[in-house]
Amino acid sequence: MTVAEYNRCVDLYSDSVYRFVLKSIKDSESAHDIVQESFLKMWEKVTEINGESSKSYLFTTAYHLMIDTIHQHEREPLMDESTPIENVVYPTNFDVQEVLHHAIERLPQDQKSVLLLRDYEGYSYQEIEKITGLKEAQVKVYIYRARLFLKQYIGQPENVI
Repeated sequence: MTVAEYNRCVDLYSDSVYRFVLKSIKDSESAHDIVQESFLKMWEKVTEINGESSKSYLFTTAYHLMIDTIHQHEREPLMDESTPIENVVYPTNFDVQEVLHHAIERLPQDQKSVLLLRDYEGYSYQEIEKITGLKEAQVKVYIYRARLFLKQYIGQPENVI
């Protein structure tokens, strides 16, 4: 990878890597740090990385740094199984995006990560497998479970509108 290709990667992918990390950890400063460290790691291996695989390398690196950050902070599970989903009360004037955002926040970290990579960033199952290090079958299971939880959390369309 040349310096020009590296700079192009910064221009093309820094925002999407930041969005992915921020949606997962909800801390702007930590998200900036992870993105910056991801690009630093890429720069350290700039001669070894193929320009075509740079996006995958960035997301893989950011994913692993994000998981490390989460483990360091020993965050609590985002989905509290003791609280029934039926007890969630919304104000009478709410936004569907807001409801979806709250539902995604309650997902376990693995499910949230693969769902964001698939549905928000548009990665294929095989690409998510490479980024996360999970088997493709496990990626599919996590995405299925996440979508099932979101469906249960949101409820029927007539209840959301």
